[in-house]
Amino acid sequence: MNTDTIRFGITGSGFMGRTHAEAIKRCAGASLRAIWGGTRASGLAAAYGVDCSPSVEALIAREDIDAIVVTTPHSMHAAEALMAIEAGKHVLVEKPLATSVEDCDRLIEAAARRRVVLAVGYQQRFRANNIRARDLIRGNAIGELLTVQVSMPIYMGGMQGGSFGGTWAWWNDPGSVGHILNSGPHAVDLVRWFSGADVSLVAAFCRTFGPDWEVEDTTLAVFELSNGTLCSLFSSRVLPAASFPGEDFRFRIVGRSGLLDLDPYGELRIADRQGWRVVSTQPPVAYQEADSAFTGIRMDAYRDQVSAFVDAVQDRPSAGGTGADGRAGVEACLAMLRSSRERRFIEITLPRRRFSASE
Repeated sequence: MNTDTIRFGITGSGFMGRTHAEAIKRCAGASLRAIWGGTRASGLAAAYGVDCSPSVEALIAREDIDAIVVTTPHSMHAAEALMAIEAGKHVLVEKPLATSVEDCDRLIEAAARRRVVLAVGYQQRFRANNIRARDLIRGNAIGELLTVQVSMPIYMGGMQGGSFGGTWAWWNDPGSVGHILNSGPHAVDLVRWFSGADVSLVAAFCRTFGPDWEVEDTTLAVFELSNGTLCSLFSSRVLPAASFPGEDFRFRIVGRSGLLDLDPYGELRIADRQGWRVVSTQPPVAYQEADSAFTGIRMDAYRDQVSAFVDAVQDRPSAGGTGADGRAGVEACLAMLRSSRERRFIEITLPRRRFSASE
């Protein structure tokens, strides 16, 4: 693409719509032109000095837009992304890429046919500790990767009672499938990104503990990677109080010759025969209150993600998540739900042509 600046439109005006509007504002080589969708669209558009489109069709049809960022509820991702792709727009979809593997495949096929970039929002790839952990693992600093434990408990009371606004109704919408499809893709992607391997076998218990909730809110899963690494994942949004200290998102990684203790929001520590030591620190990422969430370190990762997407659009090497990476996260999380429902192991066979853990 010859355009020096990639011109963006955004679908959705909630927390993530605002996040991407701010990220685009901070990114060299990116310019926001219009926003559509949600009760806050006109206010968000006015705040960023751009147009508020009357419909998603009108947004996508604009000739002054090269790329669309999809930030609407999960059930809307596939239809909006496919419409944008067929119109020749590049697309960055907030995770999950879609709510079914079949829809992921449709998006990947359409993007290849239309020769546009399809990317997924895996901003965790752009946090300091995660980058350092990947470098250490790929550099054989802890030897052969044996096991990975991931913890993702979230206290919703803090977010719902804060300054974020909105009803959060999408979180309990059966169209969004379940909490694991909101949280799990990040864990799956980082494990794949660290290891260069893919999820091959899944077993899980998925439950709904929340009162009057219709969808899964808690998952305990184990899964095996294609290189033999064994992994576990705990994901829940029913905590009655603020989460265990340092456990909002935590990886405990065992290698043949060393250990990594990774807190993407705190410290990365390594242990070997020399003992434990800190090798990287992630500055505080503010996200408990909406106003602070759009400043500082949190926004750096989203800015860098937009920059990586611009690189992909401009045919430059990109560290961002691809459509294949988005598909892998969706397939693994849906396999967890299926395993629990059918009370059996679920085997995943991913064609090599779709594998993109490290490219």
